[in-house]
Amino acid sequence: MPPLIPPSMDLLVLGGSVVAFRLLNGGLERLVPPPPSAQRNRWKWRNIWTSLAHSLLSGSWALLGMHSPMAVSPVNSWSGRDLFLSQRPFRDGAGFLTAVAPFLPLSQVILCFGFAFLVHRFVGFAMVALLVEINSIFLHLRTILLMAGLAHTTSYRLTSLLNLGTYVVFRITTLAWMTRWLVLNRENIPPNTYTLSTVGMAVMTPMNIVLFYRLLRNDFLTSRLPWPLFLSP
Repeated sequence: MPPLIPPSMDLLVLGGSVVAFRLLNGGLERLVPPPPSAQRNRWKWRNIWTSLAHSLLSGSWALLGMHSPMAVSPVNSWSGRDLFLSQRPFRDGAGFLTAVAPFLPLSQVILCFGFAFLVHRFVGFAMVALLVEINSIFLHLRTILLMAGLAHTTSYRLTSLLNLGTYVVFRITTLAWMTRWLVLNRENIPPNTYTLSTVGMAVMTPMNIVLFYRLLRNDFLTSRLPWPLFLSP
């Protein structure tokens, strides 16, 4: 069983993560000012950079976590550090809604991660889900290059290749593993939790497939300039 965590600690983790990323969001506008091509979307530019910082942090930690007991026990595992990294829906607020709404319904994200937050279980499973943030690094870089008007550069083409490669490895493969784990461990998961997880996977999987096709079509199957995808899964 996971250790008992006082409610005050839950609030501390949640509040601390919100404050930390709000400060980061405000500081990035001064550290990385928007180029002329992004002046009309200054808040999107700032939020994309904040999301990139989050993806670097959470994606790296998810990789390291694969060698921890949390990966062995996705149900009963608990870690305040991993919870901090999983609180993105509560941290990003309006920026998260704008960036992720075309990719993942906000309600599903809040329900799934919020459930792990409240019951102190399944954080190991949530940590596995954070592997998709490795792909999000290149998805955010792609968007930044588009907003900066650098779609015809070598950097953009390289980023597009890395984006599709990591998309298959860390997004599609991760979702396939999570779906398989749910099926194989159905008897060990409470019915309500299983239903919530199944619905979440049923929503995410087709949306990921559609997004992959859009990225492949816009970057490799057509010669026209790719249109921006302000996405941050």
